[in-house]
Amino acid sequence: MKEDKSPPKLLRFGRKNMSILKVEPKFQGFFTINEFDVKHSLFEGGQSKTLKREIFERGDAVVLMPYDPINDSVVLIEQFRMGALRAETPWMLEFIAGMFGENEQPVDVAIREAKEEANLDINLKDVIEVTKFYPSPGGTSECIYLYAAKIDSTDVGGVYGLEEEGEDILVHVVSRIDAMKLLAEGKISNASTIIGLQWLQLNYTHLKGTWPRK
Repeated sequence: MKEDKSPPKLLRFGRKNMSILKVEPKFQGFFTINEFDVKHSLFEGGQSKTLKREIFERGDAVVLMPYDPINDSVVLIEQFRMGALRAETPWMLEFIAGMFGENEQPVDVAIREAKEEANLDINLKDVIEVTKFYPSPGGTSECIYLYAAKIDSTDVGGVYGLEEEGEDILVHVVSRIDAMKLLAEGKISNASTIIGLQWLQLNYTHLKGTWPRK
Protein backbone atom coordinates (compact mmCIF):
# COMPACT_ATOMS: atom_id res chain seq x y z
CA MET A 1 0.00 0.00 0.00
CA LYS A 2 1.34 3.42 -0.95
CA GLU A 3 2.20 5.52 2.09
CA ASP A 4 0.04 8.62 2.43
CA LYS A 5 2.34 11.67 2.39
CA SER A 6 -0.44 14.26 2.63
CA PRO A 7 -0.40 16.49 5.74
CA PRO A 8 -2.79 15.52 8.54
CA LYS A 9 -6.19 17.17 8.57
CA LEU A 10 -6.63 19.94 11.11
CA LEU A 11 -9.24 19.43 13.84
CA ARG A 12 -10.57 16.18 12.43
CA PHE A 13 -12.29 15.17 15.69
CA GLY A 14 -15.41 16.54 17.35
CA ARG A 15 -17.61 15.84 20.36
CA LYS A 16 -18.76 12.55 18.78
CA ASN A 17 -15.19 11.32 19.11
CA MET A 18 -15.20 11.39 22.91
CA SER A 19 -17.41 9.93 25.61
CA ILE A 20 -17.95 10.91 29.24
CA LEU A 21 -18.28 7.75 31.33
CA LYS A 22 -18.77 9.34 34.74
CA VAL A 23 -18.83 12.74 36.46
CA GLU A 24 -18.25 12.95 40.20
CA PRO A 25 -18.35 16.25 42.14
CA LYS A 26 -15.24 16.63 44.33
CA PHE A 27 -15.71 20.14 45.73
CA GLN A 28 -18.56 22.64 45.82
CA GLY A 29 -17.93 26.15 47.09
CA PHE A 30 -17.68 29.50 45.33
CA PHE A 31 -16.25 27.37 42.53
CA THR A 32 -16.70 23.67 41.72
CA ILE A 33 -14.29 20.82 40.97
CA ASN A 34 -15.66 17.81 39.08
CA GLU A 35 -13.83 14.57 38.37
CA PHE A 36 -14.48 13.08 34.90
CA ASP A 37 -13.87 9.60 33.51
CA VAL A 38 -13.49 10.04 29.74
CA LYS A 39 -12.32 8.21 26.61
CA HIS A 40 -11.53 9.69 23.20
CA SER A 41 -10.44 8.76 19.70
CA LEU A 42 -6.71 8.49 18.97
CA PHE A 43 -4.99 10.06 15.96
CA GLU A 44 -3.56 6.71 14.82
CA GLY A 45 -6.84 4.88 15.35
CA GLY A 46 -8.71 3.23 18.18
CA GLN A 47 -9.71 4.61 21.56
CA SER A 48 -7.73 5.94 24.49
CA LYS A 49 -7.74 4.22 27.84
CA THR A 50 -10.18 5.64 30.39
CA LEU A 51 -8.74 8.94 31.61
CA LYS A 52 -9.53 10.43 35.01
CA ARG A 53 -9.36 14.23 35.00
CA GLU A 54 -10.34 16.91 37.53
CA ILE A 55 -11.84 20.05 36.01
CA PHE A 56 -12.12 23.43 37.72
CA GLU A 57 -15.62 24.70 36.95
CA ARG A 58 -15.51 28.45 37.57
CA GLY A 59 -18.05 29.54 34.96
CA ASP A 60 -17.49 31.75 31.94
CA ALA A 61 -16.28 35.36 32.06
CA VAL A 62 -16.39 38.52 29.97
CA VAL A 63 -13.54 40.98 29.42
CA LEU A 64 -14.01 44.51 28.11
CA MET A 65 -11.22 46.62 26.59
CA PRO A 66 -12.23 50.31 26.72
CA TYR A 67 -10.43 52.24 23.96
CA ASP A 68 -10.44 55.97 23.27
CA PRO A 69 -9.70 56.35 19.52
CA ILE A 70 -9.21 60.11 19.74
CA ASN A 71 -6.64 60.08 22.54
CA ASP A 72 -5.33 56.64 21.53
CA SER A 73 -5.60 55.40 25.10
CA VAL A 74 -7.03 52.47 27.05
CA VAL A 75 -8.57 52.13 30.47
CA LEU A 76 -6.80 49.67 32.76
CA ILE A 77 -7.91 48.70 36.24
CA GLU A 78 -5.64 47.70 39.10
CA GLN A 79 -6.72 45.29 41.81
CA PHE A 80 -5.49 42.61 44.22
CA ARG A 81 -5.56 39.04 42.84
CA MET A 82 -5.21 35.96 45.08
CA GLY A 83 -4.05 33.80 42.18
CA ALA A 84 -1.01 36.04 41.67
CA LEU A 85 0.49 35.63 45.15
CA ARG A 86 3.66 34.17 43.62
CA ALA A 87 4.14 37.18 41.35
CA GLU A 88 6.35 40.16 42.16
CA THR A 89 3.14 41.90 43.18
CA PRO A 90 -0.38 40.41 43.48
CA TRP A 91 -1.87 43.73 42.30
CA MET A 92 -2.52 43.32 38.59
CA LEU A 93 -3.15 45.71 35.71
CA GLU A 94 -6.11 44.36 33.77
CA PHE A 95 -9.01 45.17 31.52
CA ILE A 96 -12.51 45.26 32.99
CA ALA A 97 -13.89 41.77 33.58
CA GLY A 98 -16.65 39.89 35.32
CA MET A 99 -18.73 36.75 35.61
CA PHE A 100 -22.20 36.14 34.24
CA GLY A 101 -25.29 36.96 36.26
CA GLU A 102 -28.56 35.12 35.80
CA ASN A 103 -29.87 35.23 32.20
CA GLU A 104 -27.16 37.69 31.08
CA GLN A 105 -25.70 37.79 27.58
CA PRO A 106 -21.93 38.38 27.26
CA VAL A 107 -22.30 41.96 26.02
CA ASP A 108 -24.65 42.73 28.93
CA VAL A 109 -21.96 41.59 31.36
CA ALA A 110 -19.40 43.82 29.62
CA ILE A 111 -21.59 46.91 29.91
CA ARG A 112 -22.57 46.19 33.54
CA GLU A 113 -19.00 45.53 34.66
CA ALA A 114 -17.76 48.71 32.96
CA LYS A 115 -20.08 50.71 35.22
CA GLU A 116 -19.30 48.74 38.38
CA GLU A 117 -15.52 48.65 37.99
CA ALA A 118 -14.70 51.95 36.25
CA ASN A 119 -17.87 54.08 36.29
CA LEU A 120 -17.99 53.93 32.49
CA ASP A 121 -21.32 54.29 30.69
CA ILE A 122 -20.96 52.11 27.61
CA ASN A 123 -23.42 52.29 24.71
CA LEU A 124 -24.26 48.95 23.10
CA LYS A 125 -23.64 50.35 19.61
CA ASP A 126 -20.05 51.18 20.64
CA VAL A 127 -19.17 47.60 21.60
CA ILE A 128 -17.58 45.08 19.23
CA GLU A 129 -16.80 41.42 19.79
CA VAL A 130 -13.09 40.62 19.51
CA THR A 131 -12.88 36.88 20.21
CA LYS A 132 -13.57 34.18 22.74
CA PHE A 133 -10.96 31.80 24.12
CA TYR A 134 -10.25 29.13 26.71
CA PRO A 135 -7.45 30.42 28.98
CA SER A 136 -6.39 27.05 30.40
CA PRO A 137 -8.35 24.17 28.78
CA GLY A 138 -6.13 21.53 30.35
CA GLY A 139 -7.69 22.17 33.74
CA THR A 140 -10.66 24.53 33.61
CA SER A 141 -13.81 24.76 31.53
CA GLU A 142 -13.87 28.57 31.63
CA CYS A 143 -14.45 30.42 28.34
CA ILE A 144 -13.66 34.13 28.13
CA TYR A 145 -15.58 36.49 25.84
CA LEU A 146 -13.44 39.49 24.87
CA TYR A 147 -14.99 42.77 23.73
CA ALA A 148 -13.71 46.24 22.84
CA ALA A 149 -15.69 49.43 23.40
CA LYS A 150 -15.30 52.98 22.18
CA ILE A 151 -15.05 55.48 25.05
CA ASP A 152 -14.14 59.07 25.82
CA SER A 153 -11.38 58.78 28.44
CA THR A 154 -11.63 62.44 29.49
CA ASP A 155 -12.10 62.66 33.27
CA VAL A 156 -12.02 58.86 33.68
CA GLY A 157 -10.43 57.69 36.92
CA GLY A 158 -11.09 56.95 40.56
CA VAL A 159 -11.61 53.97 42.85
CA TYR A 160 -14.64 51.75 42.27
CA GLY A 161 -15.95 48.21 42.78
CA LEU A 162 -18.71 46.53 44.76
CA GLU A 163 -18.14 46.59 48.52
CA GLU A 164 -20.21 43.42 48.99
CA GLU A 165 -17.79 41.58 46.68
CA GLY A 166 -14.70 42.96 48.41
CA GLU A 167 -13.64 44.88 45.31
CA ASP A 168 -11.12 47.71 45.56
CA ILE A 169 -10.40 48.84 42.00
CA LEU A 170 -8.16 51.72 40.92
CA VAL A 171 -8.84 53.04 37.40
CA HIS A 172 -6.03 54.21 35.12
CA VAL A 173 -6.06 55.86 31.69
CA VAL A 174 -2.94 54.77 29.80
CA SER A 175 -1.86 55.63 26.28
CA ARG A 176 -1.76 52.69 23.91
CA ILE A 177 1.98 53.20 23.47
CA ASP A 178 2.58 53.16 27.24
CA ALA A 179 0.35 50.10 27.62
CA MET A 180 2.48 48.26 25.07
CA LYS A 181 5.60 49.30 26.99
CA LEU A 182 4.10 47.89 30.20
CA LEU A 183 3.38 44.68 28.31
CA ALA A 184 6.94 44.48 26.98
CA GLU A 185 8.30 45.07 30.49
CA GLY A 186 6.23 42.22 31.91
CA LYS A 187 4.14 44.54 34.09
CA ILE A 188 0.96 43.31 32.41
CA SER A 189 0.91 39.56 32.91
CA ASN A 190 -2.66 38.27 32.76
CA ALA A 191 -3.78 36.46 29.62
CA SER A 192 -6.91 38.40 28.67
CA THR A 193 -5.18 41.79 28.87
CA ILE A 194 -2.19 40.53 26.89
CA ILE A 195 -4.47 39.14 24.18
CA GLY A 196 -6.56 42.33 24.11
CA LEU A 197 -3.54 44.62 23.80
CA GLN A 198 -1.98 42.52 21.05
CA TRP A 199 -5.28 42.64 19.15
CA LEU A 200 -5.47 46.40 19.67
CA GLN A 201 -1.94 46.88 18.37
CA LEU A 202 -2.99 45.14 15.15
CA ASN A 203 -6.32 46.99 14.81
CA TYR A 204 -6.03 50.45 16.37
CA THR A 205 -5.54 52.21 13.03
CA HIS A 206 -8.78 50.70 11.75
CA LEU A 207 -10.59 51.62 14.97
CA LYS A 208 -9.37 55.22 14.81
CA GLY A 209 -10.81 55.44 11.30
CA THR A 210 -14.14 53.78 12.01
CA TRP A 211 -14.71 55.02 15.59
CA PRO A 212 -14.67 58.81 15.27
CA ARG A 213 -16.00 60.48 18.40
CA LYS A 214 -19.24 62.36 17.81
